[in-house]
Amino acid sequence: MASEARNDRMIVGAASAGTVFEWYDFYLYGSLTAFISLHFFSGVNETTGFILALMAFAAGFAVRPFGAIVFGRLGDLWGRKNTFLVTMLLMGLSTFAVGLLPDYSQIGIAAPILLVLLRLLQGLALGGEYGGAATYVAEHAPDGKRGLYTSWIQTTATLGLFLSLVVIILVRTQVGEDAFKAWGWRIPFLVSAVLLALSMWIRLKLNESPVFQKMVDEGRTSKKPLTEAFADRANLKLILLALVGLTAGQAVVWYTGQFYSLFFLEKTLKVDGLTTNALVATALLIGTPFFVVFGWLSDKIGRKPIILAGCLLAVLTYFPIFKALTHAANPALAAASASAPVTVIADPADCAFQFDPIGKKAFASSCDIAKSALASAGVSYRNESAPAGALARVRVGQAEIASIDGRSLTGKALADARAAWTKSLSATLAGAGYPAKADPARINKPLVVGLLTLLVLYVTMVYGPVAAALVEMFPARIRYTSMSLPYHIGNGWFGGFLPATAFAMVAASGDIYRGLWYPIVIAAITLVAGGFFLREMRGAPID
Repeated sequence: MASEARNDRMIVGAASAGTVFEWYDFYLYGSLTAFISLHFFSGVNETTGFILALMAFAAGFAVRPFGAIVFGRLGDLWGRKNTFLVTMLLMGLSTFAVGLLPDYSQIGIAAPILLVLLRLLQGLALGGEYGGAATYVAEHAPDGKRGLYTSWIQTTATLGLFLSLVVIILVRTQVGEDAFKAWGWRIPFLVSAVLLALSMWIRLKLNESPVFQKMVDEGRTSKKPLTEAFADRANLKLILLALVGLTAGQAVVWYTGQFYSLFFLEKTLKVDGLTTNALVATALLIGTPFFVVFGWLSDKIGRKPIILAGCLLAVLTYFPIFKALTHAANPALAAASASAPVTVIADPADCAFQFDPIGKKAFASSCDIAKSALASAGVSYRNESAPAGALARVRVGQAEIASIDGRSLTGKALADARAAWTKSLSATLAGAGYPAKADPARINKPLVVGLLTLLVLYVTMVYGPVAAALVEMFPARIRYTSMSLPYHIGNGWFGGFLPATAFAMVAASGDIYRGLWYPIVIAAITLVAGGFFLREMRGAPID
């Protein structure tokens, strides 16, 4: 019994450790989005550049379902162990290459193109990793402990993010902010080479899953896992139900709690990057053990009630939590928004949706210039219609400043005019009490950490039991393929596009909380679909 327990710990530990390093690689990009935007999307305006950087972040998520199909098929043909060795190697090499990639100033448009290609390779690799690790551990777990065992795999995404934040903080403090901004941001990517070597060594020590090995010995492995998974109507129905009733809501709660909160603090509330990383890392450290707690609890009361309860709490409390974050992290901004509300008065026909995927539009109308400057400053504003053809104006409390129409200007002249007007707007905002940055001395750090921890607890509720739930839904011979696809469509598409979508919604509307409607609506859909149609599978035989 003792040797068996040691073997179980080694299996869970080795599979989890390798997955931590793979998530570390993938989430470095998310943690360093502001620097990626500066170096690889510097040829466009700030708002568009940040959205493009977020879209490049999302590109890695976009291809995850395709990685799930490719590597899921290989996992059901070759075995669990061999497949996630390949995905790890692909992930590690792609991440290392990002650290060596020349930026926009050196090779122009080729820089963001190559960056996106590397993100696509990372996404393909991660699409094959999670299903393999979760399936491998679940197929080793004893009956009645599947939720507990697989919950350790669920901690790896958060631990990978935590590890990336710790490495970033250490490098930033050692080299200084100026050096980190110039070149130091590359170091965490290059460190991945060491982690790749270590994780490959760990994974090579593992044996094949006993469930898969038994199928091989008995000749029961699938010869055409894609056909069996997607051409069979009953299995396809399960895949769709797993997506809508489980992983879509889980994904948006996950990314809101661990990524959108980070973007919100740094980009919207103007908390400096080092402080933001430290606050988020602290919340992750406090909340991470609850992945295991809720995984263990799901073995007792079921996976479904815990996951759907997390979705319900998110739907009910996201708005008050994020509003409380504003008051705690940047009280001066909250006070100024209340005492001197901002209104953009403009001809609606003069206002564009400021997102340009190829970065070629100038957005130079008076309305666009005003809204772009306010969005970049993290200032909420209302919209008010003006007569057709009127020059846009910005009202800040009782003060009012006319915008400029830059459509007759190009190049440096437009940039200079925009900069001069933005400086004038900044002075008006400062006069009304709007801070350029969050004052570190006024940040209520215990409250911010408490609110971030609450968001992480929601993450642990929806994510801790989900691996066991997915494993138990599908037959062993096509499990890797079947469970990987809904997981990665949910997390890759519904979750991965959350930061970019939410930020674009905020920039268009002027409401810094508008982006929260995206995760709330998706979580509500999962709550209804999962509540009515998802069957509890706790304890189902998986061999």
